[in-house]
Amino acid sequence: MFKTESSRRGFLRGAGALAAMPALISSGCFSSKYAKRPLPSERLNVGFIGYGTMGHDNMGNFLNHDRVQIVGVCDPNREAPLYGYNAERLGGREPGKRRVNEFYAQQSGRLAYSGCKTFVDFRELLELPGLDAVVIATPDHWHAVHAISAARRGKHIYCQKPMSLAIGQGQAMVREVAKAGVTFQVGSQQRSDTYFRMACEFVRNGRLGKLQRIEIGMPGGYTPWGKKPEDLSPEPLPQPPESFGEAGFDLWLGPARKRLFTPAIHRPLTWRWNLDYSGGQITDWGAHHFDIMQWALGKDGSGPVAIESLVSDLPPPDKIWNTAAHYAFEIIYAEGTRAFVSDRFDNGIRFIGEGGKEIFVTRGKLEMKPDNLIRDKIRPEETHLYVSGQHEKNFVDCVFSGEKTITPCEVGHRSITIAHLANAGLRLGLKRVQWDPAAEKYVGEGAAEATKLMLPQLRGAWSLDPRS
Repeated sequence: MFKTESSRRGFLRGAGALAAMPALISSGCFSSKYAKRPLPSERLNVGFIGYGTMGHDNMGNFLNHDRVQIVGVCDPNREAPLYGYNAERLGGREPGKRRVNEFYAQQSGRLAYSGCKTFVDFRELLELPGLDAVVIATPDHWHAVHAISAARRGKHIYCQKPMSLAIGQGQAMVREVAKAGVTFQVGSQQRSDTYFRMACEFVRNGRLGKLQRIEIGMPGGYTPWGKKPEDLSPEPLPQPPESFGEAGFDLWLGPARKRLFTPAIHRPLTWRWNLDYSGGQITDWGAHHFDIMQWALGKDGSGPVAIESLVSDLPPPDKIWNTAAHYAFEIIYAEGTRAFVSDRFDNGIRFIGEGGKEIFVTRGKLEMKPDNLIRDKIRPEETHLYVSGQHEKNFVDCVFSGEKTITPCEVGHRSITIAHLANAGLRLGLKRVQWDPAAEKYVGEGAAEATKLMLPQLRGAWSLDPRS
């Protein structure tokens, strides 16, 4: 459904040389700078922070955009296998650089092109002369530090979902992005899909009458992503793989707690099943489906008031894979709308209205009951939602125009907050979590303990505080 957009490029200029600098830079040296926008005649110079599964997916649409020049790839891993949803790809900074250079060599008709620089440390990439924007395609525990650091340097940001590891991180990201005035796009690409937009427009314009309930199905279990058992050992290795070099794995861990390289959670993608780095299926798919629910309900700047009926098989926190494999809960909004979430439902979103009317939407499918409901077109004077034909293109267009993207920072934050609320309740053994969406704080029973989960402590000198 989400196709790569292709176009013919002319000759592309190379990136400038990296200014000499220390290998490590204190976060305090990033002073706020207002974003600069390229002229219509210029190209947007983009750097990638992370070239793994999602970095690979995003890169194609940036390479094929006539107004973009990829000038750098940063990854603490030099080159390694097992990336991709079937462990079929190479990842790391060197494969990323090769892909960029080979693409531009072919497009320009040159035998060789070497304009793409590589970096181990993202802070060096942010100092690359002429850099305009970054794509953050790293594990979730890095998103806040990367995004805030980039915003303080005035760089526009395309950040993969889930946008944050915790609610407080998302709040900090929203503040810093607004202060810097940069363009921000969350990689919740379902908003750029016609089927999801149509479903939301039908709900917003009352085609189902009063909503009776919403059902959201998301995957359960733990996916090994094509890896063999020997690639998923829970036993730590005495040394990380050689591809990380001397300091690479410590940079991979970054703000997360110090630990030895453990294949079961430090191989590509399986970090999603450990709470140090992600929130499991609930944040992975909640970032998509809760986002669409919020859009359909007109709640982009708000959220629910409670998460109820929380049940799961959450393992003990000391397990290697310690996110919930199976789960169910209800999302409650102030006006009484209820969404029922379960890994037992079909993957997608079902809006159930009055008189047997329903809409089910998932990737590649839009179903309506009765069948002729789809003929009831949205009239010109009714609510029409943001149209984006392609998510990365929408980001690039908005960098040039200064308009908001289809999924700006505050929208992505509000959507993933719902997943964080559910995970907090499950981790604390609560059946009900109450939330004040206006003040963005927990209320009621368990609020004090839940609040402690809003902003995880970062390791060492890593900080989200602009004064640090």
